[in-house]
Amino acid sequence: MHNFQARDHFADGAQYIAGRLTKGTSGRTHAVVDPATAEEVYSYELAGRDDVDAAVAAAAEAFPGWAGATPGERSDAMHRFAGVLADRAEEFAQAESLQCGKPIKLSREFDVPGTVDNTAFFAGAARHLQGQSAGEYTGDHTSYVRREPIGVVGSIAPWNYPLQMAAWKVLPAIAAGNTIVLKPAELTPFTSLLFAQAATEAGVPDGVVNIVTGAGKDAGEHLVGHPDVAMTSFTGSTGVGKRVAEIATATVKRLHLELGGKAPFVVFDDADLDAAVHGAVAGALINSGQDCTAATRAYVQRPLYDAFVAGVADLMASVRLGDPFDPSTDMGPLISHAHRDRVAGFVDRARSYARVVTGGEALQHPGAYYKPTLITDAAQDSEIVQSEIFGPVLVVLPFDSDDEGIRLANDTPYGLAASAWSRDVYRAGRATREIKAGCVWVNDHIPILSEMPHGGYKASGYGKDMSAYSFEEYTQVKHVMFDNTAVVRKDWHRTIFGDR
Repeated sequence: MHNFQARDHFADGAQYIAGRLTKGTSGRTHAVVDPATAEEVYSYELAGRDDVDAAVAAAAEAFPGWAGATPGERSDAMHRFAGVLADRAEEFAQAESLQCGKPIKLSREFDVPGTVDNTAFFAGAARHLQGQSAGEYTGDHTSYVRREPIGVVGSIAPWNYPLQMAAWKVLPAIAAGNTIVLKPAELTPFTSLLFAQAATEAGVPDGVVNIVTGAGKDAGEHLVGHPDVAMTSFTGSTGVGKRVAEIATATVKRLHLELGGKAPFVVFDDADLDAAVHGAVAGALINSGQDCTAATRAYVQRPLYDAFVAGVADLMASVRLGDPFDPSTDMGPLISHAHRDRVAGFVDRARSYARVVTGGEALQHPGAYYKPTLITDAAQDSEIVQSEIFGPVLVVLPFDSDDEGIRLANDTPYGLAASAWSRDVYRAGRATREIKAGCVWVNDHIPILSEMPHGGYKASGYGKDMSAYSFEEYTQVKHVMFDNTAVVRKDWHRTIFGDR
């Protein structure tokens, strides 16, 4: 059983502004429901426009001091931040599993340690924000490049990985000297609030990290459109991302979008079949399939196709659904009954044109559980192949030539992640070059690490989370040029007035 009591932790409210918890002022409340039991575990007042204004004002007030701190000072605070997270790891894991329904072993072994590592990485990266070396590129001037913080960042994070997404938004922003207002999903505010509190506990100044928990149409849109917010980072669906871009454009904000995915899993006929089967099941079912990089479309070269389908079906049938707080549970519920019904709708519609090999039904259980599902015989242009389902559903299609496999892999609007499975280094190398995705794994699917960037192509958005590349989103690049000649009448002036 879980021991995280949200009502006790957040008795003062679900907004975190200028270093303290406070209640929202929208006049509306929201209930956080444990998706494994359908029981309400916390109810809170949603943020309204006034709360967003207060959070942005707090961030703006904190900005000059935080931006003016030395890289070493910011780095030291963030190293302490990583230490606080590590000390409170079990608390974070319990809160994450309670609000999301994800297995405790996933929270303990993936979400929380990944976030601690990400914090430690950016603590070090805060000291490495140099521009180019100085140089005399004209001969008469010395030029150099400065990287400067942008200002107040307004970010919106999704419900599938609330802790990791809070970290991915907050850490590069504050490491670069910005301050931030983060809006987590209303369904899953716990670990974002704990994350902000941990920053304060570590000595990050009040107002540097603020949380507003409100509805997207209200708090979210006001945050994106706020005139004092200089940059927006959004992770979520492509449809909502388009709306975010539309609002941000009106104030010419810097914009970073990490959007939907429909990751292909391409198995060539020389692949290790057992490895591919295990990789497909793990890649498709992580976080109950609620992962924008999850393996959703497996393309298998025809000689391995039948054996692959049989192997995946057998392995999926062995996956243990159950109480997220039981360490033996492999897969928990979906985030809500509404989302479970959405996933079921995709599968039910597919029955008219494809074959459900295994799964394809909800559990008779109060929680929002849906069985691991394998589908075959679907057409490439069908809904089940082209649309993001965001659930434990894998579609398998055959292909003949390598050309066809790569063409099919690229044949969706998305381009966030993909994998290629082959023992042939040249074949795998071709796949990594020609598949249009921000990440292409070879003989694996899902692993991420702090040192490498994460972000998409095409309708999966643009810009990068994690790694030093993320600083491209959160810094302004400034060219500074000094005249070295002390000459009053410079030769180029004569192109504007006078004669030589």
